[in-house]
Amino acid sequence: MPYQDETFGCPADVGLHMISGKWKPRIIYELSQQTRRFGELQRLIPQVSRHVLTTQLRELEECGIVLRTVYAVIPSKVEYNLTEFGRGLQPLMEQLVKVGEHYIAQHTGESRKTDT
Repeated sequence: MPYQDETFGCPADVGLHMISGKWKPRIIYELSQQTRRFGELQRLIPQVSRHVLTTQLRELEECGIVLRTVYAVIPSKVEYNLTEFGRGLQPLMEQLVKVGEHYIAQHTGESRKTDT
């Protein structure tokens, strides 16, 4: 995703564009826990289609958030993990979790804590 002044009004727009997408925050969250293979991500996020998961992983890779490692073995083995830049998003993701927990508590009367 090359930066273009005509497309983005400010750096915040660029940052939001990088992580926007229905499944990107969840993908980042799952990869922050540990390195994952594609099938693991599919099992952890069963609502996402194979095509969409592939597309969003590629977009995260293009932005430098995710590293895709292909091993020269048969059967093929591909792993995904966060780059150093991607790991730098963890405080932001943790804050998003807190915002979500607060919202849930305010609107449902429930408290939902996660492992972040």
